[in-house]
Amino acid sequence: MTTMPIAAELQDAIRRLDGKHLLGDGASVSVRLPGSGAMLLGVPRGEPLRMSLADDTDAAHRRHAEVYRARPDVGAIALGAGTYGHLLPDVAGVLPQVFDEQARHLGRTARTAGGQPVDIKRSLVDGGNAWVDGSNLLVFGTTLHRLVLNAELLEKCAKAYVLAAGTAEPLHTLPWWVCRIANGRLKKDQKRAAERFAQGLLPEEVKGY
Repeated sequence: MTTMPIAAELQDAIRRLDGKHLLGDGASVSVRLPGSGAMLLGVPRGEPLRMSLADDTDAAHRRHAEVYRARPDVGAIALGAGTYGHLLPDVAGVLPQVFDEQARHLGRTARTAGGQPVDIKRSLVDGGNAWVDGSNLLVFGTTLHRLVLNAELLEKCAKAYVLAAGTAEPLHTLPWWVCRIANGRLKKDQKRAAERFAQGLLPEEVKGY
């Protein structure tokens, strides 16, 4: 677990994501504040703001609060993506599980169509850490460090998938049993994270596969 103050860690995560071009225009990144019912939300080249998870008055940042309320395991969120992540909504829609590391840390990609009311809990019921929400892409992590790693992983997987989808050749996904094992390990991580947040603590970092 980091000893860096959460606000400083959030700004560092934003710099890392922005420096690797993994956010894009209109992006925002947030972190849950354990035991407070609040989050810190920041944007590139801006100061983080503390916001209540019950506050839906700010439409631009509403999705962050809605995800935290629906997913007690999520500790950090990036609304934004890299070049290929941004192409997913239009080119590929959802990202199938084609890589071991993807299945282990991202799980199943959630998808909802734009322009209609969204049931957040139903959309995120599979516990994946990537969500194609209309024209937006959101990435989750139990911690800010895990969020940065997940955003990097998503962009790599999106690049491979978007380029492969453009060839119109058959794409082979992982065997079901590989996904089951990897997704099961992800859900165990998420269960432990939710338990830590319920205790007012930050989750421990996930180590290894």
